[in-house]
Amino acid sequence: MTWDEMQPLLEQACWDTLYMVGWSALIAVAAGLPLGLLLVLTDRGGLLQNVVVNKVIGQVVNIGRSMPFIILMVALMGFTRSIVGTTIGREAAIVPLAISAIPFFARLVETAVREVDHGLVEAVQSMGGNTWTVVRKVLVPESLPSLISSATTTVVALIGYSAITGTVGAGGLGDLAVRYGYQRFETELMWITVGILAVVISIIQFVGDYAARRLHRRGSHGGAAPRLRLLRGTTPGTATAEPVRTAEPVAAEQEPAKVS
Repeated sequence: MTWDEMQPLLEQACWDTLYMVGWSALIAVAAGLPLGLLLVLTDRGGLLQNVVVNKVIGQVVNIGRSMPFIILMVALMGFTRSIVGTTIGREAAIVPLAISAIPFFARLVETAVREVDHGLVEAVQSMGGNTWTVVRKVLVPESLPSLISSATTTVVALIGYSAITGTVGAGGLGDLAVRYGYQRFETELMWITVGILAVVISIIQFVGDYAARRLHRRGSHGGAAPRLRLLRGTTPGTATAEPVRTAEPVAAEQEPAKVS
């Protein structure tokens, strides 16, 4: 197979992979973030402590993570057809990809949020902040570098899952490597596909690591955490002490009058 024959196949496969992974990653982040936060908030000692709800959510997440993707994709065919109207193509592949990534990302979010200093939460509560304020001002901002790393890991995993979606005619780089590299013995095309996948994953990992490091450095040099630590232990309504002012220097004593 010549390069002129391989080029359109590679371009279409790259677009299919980016399309499937991009949409499924967005859905996974949008649904997995609140799910991971609920796992933390409803746990024992959490702001919304509810053991029953926490156990139910935890079991659903565990089942979703433990199921192999190929089995999940087949099991969800009826649900996929009801959502997109078909079980074949890129749009059909997005549904199982997103559903498999949601519990995966949710567990990573739970781990990242649990690392936040609980003293910051107590400081916001002492200033009258409610649960939403704690989530918006402390939990998410303080765990943002770890959340970005978690999202990067999820995207890389989705790229691997996207190779399996070729069994439902979704296309993509993995499907191209199997159909042409394995079934038609086009070894050169297969290795080019493998190289493209390696480059794409390396770029995604580099961008995610760079963004996480920048946010971590910014948080270490300033931000909400230092300000909250300064306010730790204060209570709402407590007046700030006025600075103590020292008296003006006392004038030198007058010399005693000379006796005539």
